Amino acid sequence: MAEICPVCGLPGELCMCEEIAREQQSVRISIDSRRYGKTVTVIEGIDENDIDIDDLAKQLKTRCAAGGTAKDGRIELQGEHRKKVRAVLEDMGFQTEVR
Repeated sequence: MAEICPVCGLPGELCMCEEIAREQQSVRISIDSRRYGKTVTVIEGIDENDIDIDDLAKQLKTRCAAGGTAKDGRIELQGEHRKKVRAVLEDMGFQTEVR
């Protein structure tokens, strides 16, 4: 028997909750400078209740070939990856804003 989504009430394979949540969020991508002149790409504005932020961070780290972490509702990637992150997130259906 198929699982029923508790939010929309549709079967699991027909559920559109995560895709709708992606379209409604505005994700901000910015650069931060850390100790010793290291650059970090910061992705903010992702609602942890709707999107699995740890899985998204894992996908971004893989696509950018960089280390990073997901904490406090932010994803931090080592290095300058604004263009690549923006392209990946827009392919996933997010609305992005680069600062």
